[in-house]
Amino acid sequence: MKPARRRFLTSSGVLAAVALPVVALGRVAAAEPTVIKMAGLPDGSDVWFDPIGLLIRPGQMVRWINRDMGNSHTVTAYHPALFGRSRRVPMHANPLSSDYLLPDGDFTVMLSEPGVYDYYCRPHEHAGMVGRIVVGDLRAKDWWQTSLLKSDPNLPKAAMDVFPSIAEIVKKRFVRRA
Repeated sequence: MKPARRRFLTSSGVLAAVALPVVALGRVAAAEPTVIKMAGLPDGSDVWFDPIGLLIRPGQMVRWINRDMGNSHTVTAYHPALFGRSRRVPMHANPLSSDYLLPDGDFTVMLSEPGVYDYYCRPHEHAGMVGRIVVGDLRAKDWWQTSLLKSDPNLPKAAMDVFPSIAEIVKKRFVRRA
């Protein structure tokens, strides 16, 4: 084999060895977000997030899509910076809040801070349109044990009644509305 061709093949092999992990990393980074649907009955008498409870890894993307053709919805974290609400997200987490999402509208965030994220739809919180995302590392013993408010006088009873337990979310990873 000629020396020039050998150098070319060797350098091409090195380039391929370097490029493959970059492509693989790109696939991981560009992974599709986990989807939560906003849904409701056609007459508007019932609205919900599906799933209502979700377990994800730190740094994972979550995308809410409004599939309710008769309503607009929001995704709003329980956070003092948002309408003076009780904090029901990790201490160092940024408050997440979407605008009103019309049918087929969507909102995507990356949740990096481990802990429990409770959120609601602003116009439908009193109808029990709430959800809970648990962000954590299952390898860390008891990372999900938390004294998150079991009752909160500042939340409507309809909202408090439908939150799935953290233990149920950790066990099932994906909890549909009952």
